[in-house]
Amino acid sequence: MKIKSTLLALGAVLLAGFAQAQDWNWPTEPEKEAKAREYNAAYVDYMKSEQFVEATKPLNWLLVNVPDLNESIYINGVNVYKGAADKTADSAQKLVYQDSVMAIYEKRGEIYDNAPKWIENKAYFGYQFFKSNKDKIPGVVADFEKAIELNGNINYQLVAAYFDLIYRNYAYNKAYTGEQILSLYEKSNGLLDKAASEGKDVSTQKSTLETLLVAMELIDCDFIENTMGPKLAADPTNETIANQIFKYSVQYKCFGSNSFLAALELIDSNKPTFATSQVRAMRYMSAGDFDKAQPVLEKALTLAENDKQKGEIMMELAKVHTQAGRKAQARTAAREAASLDSELTASAYSLIGDLYMSAFNDCKGGESRAKDYSVFIAAYAAYQRAGDSKGMGSARSRFPSKEELFTEGLQAGSSISTGCWVGETVTLATRD
Repeated sequence: MKIKSTLLALGAVLLAGFAQAQDWNWPTEPEKEAKAREYNAAYVDYMKSEQFVEATKPLNWLLVNVPDLNESIYINGVNVYKGAADKTADSAQKLVYQDSVMAIYEKRGEIYDNAPKWIENKAYFGYQFFKSNKDKIPGVVADFEKAIELNGNINYQLVAAYFDLIYRNYAYNKAYTGEQILSLYEKSNGLLDKAASEGKDVSTQKSTLETLLVAMELIDCDFIENTMGPKLAADPTNETIANQIFKYSVQYKCFGSNSFLAALELIDSNKPTFATSQVRAMRYMSAGDFDKAQPVLEKALTLAENDKQKGEIMMELAKVHTQAGRKAQARTAAREAASLDSELTASAYSLIGDLYMSAFNDCKGGESRAKDYSVFIAAYAAYQRAGDSKGMGSARSRFPSKEELFTEGLQAGSSISTGCWVGETVTLATRD
């Protein structure tokens, strides 16, 4: 997860440029006022010289005794206690200083009621301090969510940190169901999509989110089918759920599930694309439902963007027509597929060869064995064009014999029409 360097850079931005408030509420008692002025000057001097631990003592007096002195003691207080935590080797004392940073933000909110100005910074520091602290992670997650609620967004560079906390909260505390994790993932991606629409490069953040989601090992085909599927079944027009099921089914290669088909049908009906229509038709065909597949393939044909895509669909339509016994239409579709995409020539003409091989009973007249067997010569030519040696051998074995041609007064090399729907003129040849 490549978020550490990004967050460190972001921290410099968040820490910089805090403006000092102008209104001061000095105590009315002279002695207390003098002490407040002295301690205010002292902690600022310590802070400027980066003596952060020393600065905490006079600053703490101000926070306890004159909490509404000026907002600057809270703005600077974050720097002081964060600096002290960084300089302290003792882990217990470090935690005290880190907790103080959080407490300063909370007290600032109580007095000045301006959480939208700083809640994101608090969440950022909470992530830095407590991302490995099982007990404190939920509170930091809550700060991130409050920042999103109050401001409608967070800095896009912090989205990865937010979802990293979701991952950790799930790992340490089992804080979410699988469905909740997916919802939070979609929410986080939505924040990044918004940033992307504003011209930000969010590729690193999106990659981190994806890595974290995979690491949780929540999603598999069973989860999609048994957890997400019933939600779509209960609300079959819910495009949000359908899109999630479709996305994860593709990602995890769960194409055979009923939930994937239900999601695909909804998406393809409402917002069809070439891909959705093609995949939907293929699902129907794999289930043997060719009547359903045909109109979807025909729709896909209208959505195709190039000849290659059109060729793919024509080839599938050829198969549909074949299954329905529409042999002439199947041949026409196969020929068109080959003309649209030369890479389909082999499969198209092998299919035509198969159609011709099955045409014997359709076309035989029983008067001339040479004519009846001519469909196999047509099949041989189709297989030859396909480069299908096995098909060629099978077809040749059904050619008429020399004796059969002789008996009918015919000879190899002469032409004959197959008749019937095949309608080919072939050159007579024998099997022997």
